Amino acid sequence: MTVRTLVVDDDFAVAAVHRAFLESLPQFEVVGEAHGGGQALRAVDELEPDLVLLDIHLPDMSGLEVLARLRARSGPQVDVIAVTAARERETVRQAMSRGVDHYLVKPFTRAAFLDRMREYLARRSEVQRLGPWLDQEDVDQLLLHRPRTSDLPKGLSAVTLKLVTETLRSCQEDMSAQEVAERVGLSRVSARRYLEHLVSVGKAEVQPRYGMANRPAHGYRLT
Repeated sequence: MTVRTLVVDDDFAVAAVHRAFLESLPQFEVVGEAHGGGQALRAVDELEPDLVLLDIHLPDMSGLEVLARLRARSGPQVDVIAVTAARERETVRQAMSRGVDHYLVKPFTRAAFLDRMREYLARRSEVQRLGPWLDQEDVDQLLLHRPRTSDLPKGLSAVTLKLVTETLRSCQEDMSAQEVAERVGLSRVSARRYLEHLVSVGKAEVQPRYGMANRPAHGYRLT
């Protein structure tokens, strides 16, 4: 799953930073940048992204107006995550009422940004997994923006665990911690912690694999 993303921010330097953050996650492809509301609307029509990272403070119109116009369009809906310094209660309320998928307040760290993008990926995967008819549990999961999870050891994220699991599931062969890390956007040490957790709960198995110079490594696969 590759999420085609449009980055919208009036500051060229900030847009470049957000692009760089996204490009560190292999599930995202930045298809364009826009630096005003009108330009953003035109870019959505031309590029047909799956996701828009939308600033609220734009030079020609409010990001709230951009969001309202996007929601009024016919055809497939685009997901929108507000990435903005606007933190007024009324602004946040209006963004939520107009259908923003997430709201990320500047300034934030790279880690916080990536965690929010992983949360979005988990929710998107959950929506795609569900059938055309939802029971109450399915509805609750979507409204609360949370994937189905069990208790996790301290320091492990349910969202990231879901991405690691889906990465293993998508591969026909076993994967090393380094390979999983590169696909999910984690450090090798963090990826190994998630993999070892999956092994400990019986959801994955590990076996030695040999690479260059016959040096042993570990390969993981779902059971």
